[in-house]
Amino acid sequence: MYLVCRTLPNSQVSAPQTVSQLTRLYARITTSSTHNPNPPRISRRELSSLTPKTDPAGPTARMTRIVRVDVSRDLGRFESGGERLGKWQVSTAPETEESMSALREAAQALRETDVPVGFPTETVYGLAADATRSNAVKGIYKAKSRPSDNPLIIHVSDLAMLREYLRPAQQEGEKQINGDGPIETDPIPDIYKPLIERFWPGPLTILMPNPQPSKLAPEVTAGLGSFGVRMPSTPLALSLIKLTGRPLAAPSANASTRPSPTAAQHVFDDLQGRINLILDGGACGVGVESTVVDGLCNPPVVLRPGGVSLEELRAVPGWESTAKGYRDASEVGDTYAPRAPGMKYKHYSPKAAVILCEATYDSHGEAIAGQDFGEALAEWRDKERMRVGVIRTRRWKRIGGLQEDSVRVVDVDTAREEAGALSFEVREAELLAQMGGVKATMLDIDLGKDIRGIAQGLFSALRELDRRGADVIFVDGVGDGDDIAAAVMNRLRKAASSIRK
Repeated sequence: MYLVCRTLPNSQVSAPQTVSQLTRLYARITTSSTHNPNPPRISRRELSSLTPKTDPAGPTARMTRIVRVDVSRDLGRFESGGERLGKWQVSTAPETEESMSALREAAQALRETDVPVGFPTETVYGLAADATRSNAVKGIYKAKSRPSDNPLIIHVSDLAMLREYLRPAQQEGEKQINGDGPIETDPIPDIYKPLIERFWPGPLTILMPNPQPSKLAPEVTAGLGSFGVRMPSTPLALSLIKLTGRPLAAPSANASTRPSPTAAQHVFDDLQGRINLILDGGACGVGVESTVVDGLCNPPVVLRPGGVSLEELRAVPGWESTAKGYRDASEVGDTYAPRAPGMKYKHYSPKAAVILCEATYDSHGEAIAGQDFGEALAEWRDKERMRVGVIRTRRWKRIGGLQEDSVRVVDVDTAREEAGALSFEVREAELLAQMGGVKATMLDIDLGKDIRGIAQGLFSALRELDRRGADVIFVDGVGDGDDIAAAVMNRLRKAASSIRK
């Protein structure tokens, strides 16, 4: 038996990756034919990943590689003996050489080219570029098809790097202050110091004044007088920034408006052919983007909910009166200039229509859920057969809140590789009752009741149902609160085509 791979012009599948995939498929086929009369089950994803796809950009399409980095190794640590987050040191241990080699390759590309690099953080995968070079930052907007008035967050490796970019760029002919000169004041605003002590490194972005002249590319701030900055918590991200030697501008590594990526494969699915390199560090632990706060106003405000909750912020001295400062585009209009990412444009949307069923916490919540589901599904009664995705969270004990005699489960599959290191069951069922006259195949994912687990799995679940051909996805909303539930509902409302109250 032979498996033949032909490389086409502008193929977006790298040769080493294709050979590796073919080898695995060949092993499965030959093993099955020898010991098992039933043919092996090859997923659509495996087959589609071997199909060269030509980017609309034509001859500029790139060969995209995914490079695995062993994050179980100690890739670096903060320098001991000084300030807690003062300076990050990358690992020089022999056992980390393979991983560090991949990081050095990525860092060199970030310094010397204008093509962004995909990399993991604790929140979501980011698309990195040198934040000091305009052409490099423009590469992010081009790869993502991102609106240019949407500002970018920069990522720093340590407080030494942060302070460097809070000071104005030195003018030509200006004398450098030496050690005998006046003692400089700390450029980090005092209001942020307790937040940095409590939440950094981690999923919190703080809005800083942009000094003039600035060392950052103007495209980072989108014309604003401030910039968002955070220190990610993963050693992989910190070491990549340190090796690059410059802060990295890095929005989520998805095509604009698509669900944020929480696995390397998600980045590949969206940006193959547009970038050269994706560092694979496994699934992201938080699953939603960072919280963005502005402490330069009184009272301080949350501009975007995320991995740090409002109640956690209010527990920090000086932040007790923190207010919600974010609104969606329907509240502010199209002329609104966003102060932080995620404030204006439609985000996080799969290809399928998303119907968000807002949570109802009365004694009839389950019945109301089923009623809402049935009424919404009836809108597609003119379609011969639907593929309906359902994402359950805290309220729906059964598929879509439907009665047990309404559906019949016909298959249960574990989505593991398709959704990164996360694992959840996808139950396929047939809709038995004539729900609004619609015949439907149901694709059901239960994310459980724990809000942290829901946040971590949300984007993966949306992408998984999209991959399985769902025409519409119903999502069981969670109640708004001061915890990470606010971030979950913020993302769902931005993704939704329709909201059922």
